Parts: sequence; C-alpha cells; structure tokens
Amino acid sequence: MEGFIIAILIILLLVALVGIILVKSISLFDHVYMYFFKRPIYIHLYFRLKKLTYEEEKFIKNRFSFYNRLNAKQQKFFQHRLITFMQDKSFEAREGFEITKEVKLYISATAVMLTFGMRDFLLPALQKIFVYPDIYYSTITQNHHKGEFNPRLKALVFSWKHFLEGFADEEDNINLAIHEFIHVLQINSMKESDISATIFADTSKKLVNLLLNDEIRQRLQDTKYFRKYAFTNRFEFLAVLVEYFIESPIVFKQKFPEFYSKIREMLNYNFNGY
Repeated sequence: MEGFIIAILIILLLVALVGIILVKSISLFDHVYMYFFKRPIYIHLYFRLKKLTYEEEKFIKNRFSFYNRLNAKQQKFFQHRLITFMQDKSFEAREGFEITKEVKLYISATAVMLTFGMRDFLLPALQKIFVYPDIYYSTITQNHHKGEFNPRLKALVFSWKHFLEGFADEEDNINLAIHEFIHVLQINSMKESDISATIFADTSKKLVNLLLNDEIRQRLQDTKYFRKYAFTNRFEFLAVLVEYFIESPIVFKQKFPEFYSKIREMLNYNFNGY
C-alpha cells in the first residue's frame, strides 16, 4: 500500500512537472512570436460565449461603426468581451445621474473596441467607473474636469454630457472616452506583464522616440495637425494620437504614417476590422 501511494505521488509530481514545462514553453514561444510579429499568437479563446440581447446588440450597432465592420464570429467575441467587462467593473452615479444598462453598454463597448486586438482586455488597473451628468469638481485635483483616470483609486470618471459629445462627431478627433481609456491602458501596461500589456508599453516607448526625431518633430510643428493639448506631456500625446487614429485614420495615415503604424501595432488594430 505504501509503495502504491509513493507511485501515485511520483506520477502526480511528473504530471505537475510536465505541466509547468508546457506552460513555460508556451510562454516562451508566445514571447518569441511577439518579438518577430509584434502581436500575440492568439487573441480570442473562450469556452462559453456570453451573448447580448437583441435590444442590447441593436444599441451597440447604432453607435459603434467598429462593431458593424466585424464579421459574425468577431461580433460574437465582441459581445462576450462586452458583457464580461461590464460585469467586472463597478459603475457608480454621482450628482443625481442614473446608471442605466445603456450607460454601462456604451462605456464598456468603448473599452472593448480599444482592446479588441489584445488578448487580455479586462484592464486590472481599472475597478470603478464614476459618471457625473456634466463637468464636475474633483476634490483630489481641486479642478473642474470632463473626465479623468485616478490610478491610485483605480477609478475612471466621466462627465456623461461630454462622453456623448465625443461620439456625436466621429471626425473631429476629440473623444473623451477614447482619451481617458488610453490613460487606463497606459497605466495598465506599466503594472501588468501579459503579452498585450508588454506590446503596448514597448510601442509607447517607440512612439515617444519618434518625437525625438528632428525631421518628424519639425513636421509636427509645421503642419499643426494635432491639437495643442497633445503636447502637454507624453501621456497626453499618446491619448490624443489614438483619438486621431480612431476618428480620422485615413488622413492620419497620410500625414504621419510613422505614428499611424505604431498605434496600429500597439493596439493590434486594423481599422477595417482588428
């Protein structure tokens, strides 16, 4: 009996060892693949897909052209991620605002759109989302804001009025939701070590290095293409770049192909899909 127990333990240890070696091998191959191709080996892998109701999907279709460009299989993945993200975050209203299902869908779909080319999309750096009806006063910064991300509290804050304004005009290159979610992604890439976070962080550094190029910097100054706020600091520059990338990709690519290609690599994002 004792010999049998020892044999079982040895088998279990061997199975565990093989499992560890397999996981390490996959991780290594994943990083090698990322090094050469600048993207994860795979993005979508789910055991059971969650599905939106007819009315919920209709809401998304009416507001996200990105969703409508996806094929049927990709739309199922989008729906699954949307529901999962929405269930993972805490939504809280402020100053009499009401958190409805549509509010949760709108905010969550924005995050899913920006992370659709990434394997890890839940963004652990974010836990709470606060929504005000309009511009609000922040006791932390002691200023009025339309939106902000607080890394210490893991909290994202929006003025709903200005959130909606960002989507009202899809070609003005100003979108509060996209801008603030990129700040979440920036912080998340600094704290996490998954493949998508690594790619995001590495490419962000490459984008900053492009700014050090004398020729590119001169073109930035001459064209005055990006709004002045982009040059506040490197974090704001990246957030503004993604706003332009999402809302006017064709013009952006024509004017600054170097930045366009890096943003596309960073998000693993193809504007005709992902």
